[in-house]
Amino acid sequence: MTAGAILAGGGATRFGGAPKGLERVGDERIVDRLARVLEEALGAPPLLVANAPDAAAWNTGLRIVADPRPGAGALGGIHAAVREAPAPVVCVAWDMPFVTVPLVRALAGGLAYADAFLPESEGRRGVEPLCAAYGPACLAPIEARLDAGDLRAIAFHDAVRVEVLPLAAVRGFGDPHRLFFNVNTAAELREAEELWRRASSA
Repeated sequence: MTAGAILAGGGATRFGGAPKGLERVGDERIVDRLARVLEEALGAPPLLVANAPDAAAWNTGLRIVADPRPGAGALGGIHAAVREAPAPVVCVAWDMPFVTVPLVRALAGGLAYADAFLPESEGRRGVEPLCAAYGPACLAPIEARLDAGDLRAIAFHDAVRVEVLPLAAVRGFGDPHRLFFNVNTAAELREAEELWRRASSA
């Protein structure tokens, strides 16, 4: 069975330090929307990877785990999810309000023939490591990269079997811009609200 994990990492410096996943898009907090999507897709509630000391007060109803190696950025969050979920696990950053059930299921299914399965995107990396699936073989290579101080989210990819869900296939689940939209600023939160309204009225 594939688990789910919501990664509540980062200092949210462009969001004034506020916990982004607690913001509402439409009528629902982003973290609650993701928890619902991951549970529907995978059959069990996801865990929440969060280092904030007040995370329990967020009232998500989820099991909360902290990064075993705090300060390790996005790779630290992936490490916590792979280790604590335990893997196989689909990880989603908690500022991505439009990830869908079919996409999550497709990512989980990709682990049948890969150790890491990432969707292709139009973003700067070309793939979305914070909306991706990771198998147990990723744990040791991730820890090796953390030990070496290489905190890139894709730093361990050369040591595992990586497959990519092509952009054409991603488009079968929706507009990639919307699917992978993440809220980093107040302006992007307003844009997310507008995207939600358009989808609701369509």
